[in-house]
Amino acid sequence: MLEKVVITCAVTGNLTNRDQHPRLPVTPREIATACLDAGKAGAAVCHIHVRDPATGAPSMEIALYQEVVKLIRAENPELILNLTTGPGGRFQPSDHDPRVPGPRTNLTIPEKRVEHIALIKPDISTLDLNTMTFGREVVINTPDNVRRMAKVIHEAGVWPEIELFDSGDIALFNDLIADGTLAPNPLCSIVMGVKYGFQCSPETLLYARNLLPKGARFTGFGIGRFAFPMVAQSYLAGGHVRVGMEDAVFIEKGVLTPSNAAMVTKARGIVEALGGQIATTAEARALLGLPPRAA
Repeated sequence: MLEKVVITCAVTGNLTNRDQHPRLPVTPREIATACLDAGKAGAAVCHIHVRDPATGAPSMEIALYQEVVKLIRAENPELILNLTTGPGGRFQPSDHDPRVPGPRTNLTIPEKRVEHIALIKPDISTLDLNTMTFGREVVINTPDNVRRMAKVIHEAGVWPEIELFDSGDIALFNDLIADGTLAPNPLCSIVMGVKYGFQCSPETLLYARNLLPKGARFTGFGIGRFAFPMVAQSYLAGGHVRVGMEDAVFIEKGVLTPSNAAMVTKARGIVEALGGQIATTAEARALLGLPPRAA
């Protein structure tokens, strides 16, 4: 088990909506406030998606990312910011012709998916390796497209956090390290609970952990009702932890979480009850191999 555990808070995501939780952060101010409050509760890293402020729908607008980051940096310049690059890989086949994209398709060129990373240069950006059925659609991340995205991330001086949804993703992960696309000693997340990917269990987490490349620093997390059980499992397996309203909206059975910060507080309590210590932001930067923030 790790001497110090990094908590990541994923505050809004792509799929959670206000029908599921009326206080889901949507506007840039709401998202920034959620991140800042999560940091005060013990999260060293915040994982950020943005939403259309008017509709609440997922967005890829660079100006929204810029506003969120500016608001956070103005109050807490040390908080580690992890911006998503997941949007832009979804394809919904039309019913009348599967070659024609349906209305939920957002498939776009790889460089567009990482354009905000090149401009904003956050500490970390996610890089998904999954090509899989995801809800009613398919997520497509081909090896060549992943390589194109990784190139932009690397040239921006940003650390990629590799998102792994199934064992085939880890096989690709190892190939990308072998061919030099990704650096050794990577950051990664083992995502559990998506219906057609890794399922939530201690056995699954240990299986996935044992497939990781040597030196990988990992976070294991579950979605829905598995969010908090997987906090304990990830810590016991030697990993860091993640919670937040991207992954779940209940803090206990039948009780909506008051906030992202409340989920961080609960996760912190689980780790500390098991004998772990939570990393400060400065400690997290050292553990994850990130440079200190420039003054």
